[in-house]
Amino acid sequence: MSEMRPWGLLTGIRPVKIAMKLLFEGKTDEEVVKYFKNEYETTDEKAALALSIAKVEKPIIDSMPQNGISLYVGIPFCPTRCLYCSFVTNSIRHSAKLIPKYLECLMREIEYTAEIVREKGYTVETVYIGGGTPTTLEAFQLEMLIDKLYKSFDLKNLREFTVEAGRPDTITEDKLKVIKSFDIDRISINPQTMNEQTLKIIGRNHTPQQIVKAYEMARKCGIDIINMDIIAGLPGEDFEMFRHTVSEVEALEPENTTVHTMSIKRSSRLRETLSKYSLAEDGKIAEMVDYARETLMAKGKHPYYLYRQKNMLGNLENVGYSKKGLESLYNIFIMEEVQTIIALGCGGVTKTVDRETDRIERIFNVKEPHDYIERIDEMLKRKDFLRE
Repeated sequence: MSEMRPWGLLTGIRPVKIAMKLLFEGKTDEEVVKYFKNEYETTDEKAALALSIAKVEKPIIDSMPQNGISLYVGIPFCPTRCLYCSFVTNSIRHSAKLIPKYLECLMREIEYTAEIVREKGYTVETVYIGGGTPTTLEAFQLEMLIDKLYKSFDLKNLREFTVEAGRPDTITEDKLKVIKSFDIDRISINPQTMNEQTLKIIGRNHTPQQIVKAYEMARKCGIDIINMDIIAGLPGEDFEMFRHTVSEVEALEPENTTVHTMSIKRSSRLRETLSKYSLAEDGKIAEMVDYARETLMAKGKHPYYLYRQKNMLGNLENVGYSKKGLESLYNIFIMEEVQTIIALGCGGVTKTVDRETDRIERIFNVKEPHDYIERIDEMLKRKDFLRE
């Protein structure tokens, strides 16, 4: 069976950047689609998808202030490590003892970086606490972290604050109340699948019922914007199982749904044990992704950001869908690389963006919590690059 290549010769992970550049140059819709087809041999459908997302993103990017930045805060701890995950995350069972010291070092990096942000006169537009799973922290630790961000940075012009609460087995009413107490109204609850047998295969210690309960708890606590991630092509899943996930997730009516296509990541446990699992063929994956797009758009959501990864099944893509006006600004800024994003904490990658020259510089933090703690002084010094 021949390999599907809906994106043709395009190997980059950010196809929308190409469409965006063409729109800024004044190209018409027809010229953008023609460019994708002629230069990269993409299908009509994928060219149109990249164009439609660029048209959603363009007015958002046009409205960014020249001195705007975003903050990313990394919490590299999870209840367990998922089968497909390649992030450097540490299970709480093995690393809980590191959390107090990790947070102590993170507070130092927050203080140090906030001083630089003040010196440079930056305006913080978005804050994103990700991971890992930030809600592996206890409620008092989460409160301490968010309070530190508010006290260190000037957030009076903040447009968006997101906390990933990805794993439902880490979500409690106390943690949700902490999030809401800071007027944060955007979180992620990421089921990936609503099929219990698949949850067990991928190493998640929760049930579909816990996903629903966590979602309902978030609504009860006043969280207004919820994103839910799902994955097409999880090991052992067929079209009907994926259709069930889409149906169950959309019945909850989250404002955002992100549809990922399964990627065989280099440092994942799945890659190491691939022969043990059954994965859907390219045509079936495409059927799943098409079904999700049609269903979500029928629900009043539109695609608003997209990115690709290496070794994706069907050579497809990941797409975020949103109700109009509720797009995640942070997701757009990071995917299109149009704004400086300062990353704090373990595994963070700071990207400084010069919009006039399109020059991007990167500052890396170490990936392991133990190394981050041991080398925190070095991490602070690396941030001095921002002063240049």
